[in-house]
Amino acid sequence: MALTGALTGCEASAVAQGTAPTPTARPGTATPHSARLTALAHKDVDAGAPGVVVRVDRGDGRVTEIARQAPWTTADHTLTASDRFRMGSNTKTMVATVVLQLVAEDRLQLTDPVEKWLPGLIPDGTAITVRTLLNHTSGLFNYTNDPAVLKAFTGQDTRQWTPGELLAAGVRHDPLFDPGTDYSYSNTNYIALGLVAEKATGHSLGDLIRRRIAGPLHLKNTYLDTGAGTGSDTGPKGGSGSAAVKGSALAHGYEPDAARIGPLLPAGTPEGTAFAGPARPAGYVDTTSINTSTQWAAGGIVSTARDWARFSGALLSGALLPPAQLKAMRTTVAEEAQFPNRRYGLGLEEVVTPCGTVWGHSGQVPGYSSENYTDATGRRTVSVLTGTIFGLVPPKAGAANKALVDAAVCAMLGKPVPATSTPTG
Repeated sequence: MALTGALTGCEASAVAQGTAPTPTARPGTATPHSARLTALAHKDVDAGAPGVVVRVDRGDGRVTEIARQAPWTTADHTLTASDRFRMGSNTKTMVATVVLQLVAEDRLQLTDPVEKWLPGLIPDGTAITVRTLLNHTSGLFNYTNDPAVLKAFTGQDTRQWTPGELLAAGVRHDPLFDPGTDYSYSNTNYIALGLVAEKATGHSLGDLIRRRIAGPLHLKNTYLDTGAGTGSDTGPKGGSGSAAVKGSALAHGYEPDAARIGPLLPAGTPEGTAFAGPARPAGYVDTTSINTSTQWAAGGIVSTARDWARFSGALLSGALLPPAQLKAMRTTVAEEAQFPNRRYGLGLEEVVTPCGTVWGHSGQVPGYSSENYTDATGRRTVSVLTGTIFGLVPPKAGAANKALVDAAVCAMLGKPVPATSTPTG
């Protein structure tokens, strides 16, 4: 859920030797990059990732799928490339797609003030528009930085939060700037958008995602985890999902335990912040069943690498949005200075990598980091899903994970990994 400003991380730590399920491909196809990606996935696990899934589709029938995990994690679950995964802020791309579909149907306008749909709920709501929510230029404070929400987000508090309460937690803090004058990533924007979509349609957000995206694309393992203790929280059998693929399971996620987490947290994180969960070897806790009620429209989607490839491919190829709305989605603004290679559109990031420009999003929720990208046409897709956030903070682990992501993107684009990491357009 892009833990910007609250809990963010991605750099490195050392764990044990990884196990090595064989990479798979469609029958009768060659996978020229699979050996290198397998070796890099192994190094990623050796350096600190409890588990990693890699999926690369070059758009020509050659698909590589790899799953690797640290041996101590196998007591919880044997990781496979088809496992479900908490996608974090990749959720924003799905929510933005629903909102832009409603714009195409004239049920919303990008210029609509949020006050029109959520009267009295957001200060200065006449100046904040649907567009400024979508591209993080609203100035709204990020609710995951609120101390009370943070305790629930890390599982220290089991209180179940409603979307309305999350929005209230964000707007009780002063805004960061006047609407439309700057950029600051804020999960509050997407909680507001989820509520707007529900108000405009009379349907729940989970139902909108199922009806408009997961159902039509036959995404059998994609659903919104509401954190409310319903069937949709443990699998796609509830009202927000669809029938599960036989054998599909939720991958386990892990974070460093209280004894290790302190030095890995960003400056300014409240003292005593740690993730709740059953203790595991190598100084981790299992965060798989942590309180998910703080995520919702900002980070609550559960999916698989295969499902996500189908979604992102359909989106960028124009199958989910008319040309005008897809163009709007790809109209970007500069992100924070620490991300010079990234620009933000309407729920979609433009990322300049060492092998070229890709489109997609990244995501983080406790125990899960994900990067999902596609080329400009939607024909080629890549996913790297990793079973931790802060296990990747130490430099060695961060470097190993970045090397894997870069190599996977280059493989997706059909290019060799360059000797340097200088991005090219």
